[in-house]
Amino acid sequence: MSLVPYLVLQRHRAPALTGRLEPDESLPRVCIIGAGSSGLAAAKALYEARVPFDCFEMGSVVGGNWVLDNPNGQSACYETLEINTSGRRMAFSDFPMPPDYPPYARHDQVAAYFEAYVDHFGFRHTITFDTRVTSVEPLTRDLTLADPVEQPRWRVTAEGPDGATTREYAAVVVANGHHWDARWPDPPYPGTFDGEQIHSHDYRGAEQLRGRDVVVVGSGNSALDIACVAGKVARTTTLSQRRGQWVLRKFTAGIPSDQIAAPGWAPWLVTRARLRIGALTSSKVSKLGLPKPLHRPSESHPVQSEEIRDLLKSGRVTPRPAIERLAGDQVVFSDGTSAPADLIVWATGYRVTFPFLAPDLLAAPGNNLPLWKRVVHPDLPGLYLVGLLQPIGAVMPLAEAQSRWIAEVLTGSYVFPPADEVRSQMLADHERNARHFYASQRHTMEVDFDRYLWDLARERRKGRRRAERRIPAGSRA
Repeated sequence: MSLVPYLVLQRHRAPALTGRLEPDESLPRVCIIGAGSSGLAAAKALYEARVPFDCFEMGSVVGGNWVLDNPNGQSACYETLEINTSGRRMAFSDFPMPPDYPPYARHDQVAAYFEAYVDHFGFRHTITFDTRVTSVEPLTRDLTLADPVEQPRWRVTAEGPDGATTREYAAVVVANGHHWDARWPDPPYPGTFDGEQIHSHDYRGAEQLRGRDVVVVGSGNSALDIACVAGKVARTTTLSQRRGQWVLRKFTAGIPSDQIAAPGWAPWLVTRARLRIGALTSSKVSKLGLPKPLHRPSESHPVQSEEIRDLLKSGRVTPRPAIERLAGDQVVFSDGTSAPADLIVWATGYRVTFPFLAPDLLAAPGNNLPLWKRVVHPDLPGLYLVGLLQPIGAVMPLAEAQSRWIAEVLTGSYVFPPADEVRSQMLADHERNARHFYASQRHTMEVDFDRYLWDLARERRKGRRRAERRIPAGSRA
């Protein structure tokens, strides 16, 4: 099987809605938490299915992590941020990105895209802004996935400009994102540091780096982006990596690299081959001083950069291994070298947390949270988690497919399989994905973009057939 140029996932742009769709109040009422990309996908899917819902957004705008200085205080967006997935692969299926966008759009273009998406499909009025969900509590704990969705299950408390309100819902869609709760080194490195320390979540742009001695710690996309900016404006820039990564280029033979793909039904070895080819066609950064990767290219979430090689070659960015200790105005590394520093940027990832849920109800220690199809927890019927995955590709089309699935559940056109089947599939999928990637908190939610969409579409077809046959609860499909 050969790799072929990816054919555009989305259809033509769907017609704009000219009037409001009235919800069907006979359907279960839902609460959506968040109006970032995943929350918008959920709101649009439920709106078109006429499922009544409330969508609560902490800030005053849509777009979540793609809005620079988002008023909700959760965005990690910075001035030079652009997508690492090409626009064709990132866009929702019925709303292509504008044709004049570059292959890898800037954050402001992505934010504008989400604003246009909401207005095109006419559901902005369904979003309640400047409102934080503070508590989500189950009213019953003895239900199964096969129970009627009309039975209220969840009590939600939200705080807005006029105070707190509490309402009951049949279901809750959690779309609060997973790039906002900064993870700092734990335990902290020994020694003391006289300068400033920030997490990459608080980085916004070049002015924070200009004229300083900067040490960037991390090996993901944000670390490389920040190091590249620092290499242009800082007095000195050091990039410290504990573990080496394969750094892929964004273009192959003149086209976006992610548009060279394989069908979702193809075995994992095809995706593995694609990533290895991408690594082979990208010059190795380990030859420029960064740590040599100890894993194969397919065993880690892809890292991309078009600039880091030139900055390493020119000496504007100095590569160093892991930090050993902090020493006043110096950082000492495991190879015995040191670097001057008055600013450390910790690009060390994020924790997956749900501040509105009790930890004994749902938690992700070490970012590890097995879910069926990355959406459903078999012990918490009526709770759906959208966008809580880390794909080799973009989250948005996956969140869209998840949301349409949820709409089918709520309207009764989809029926779950028996609970024991859900559990066995969930564990099997979780273990399979874990085998594909090296053990790390950054890989606990990893999925293959094309495979995931194909697999979820297959399950949705099965569920619709179960609904058509009206299989009694508890019997096997």
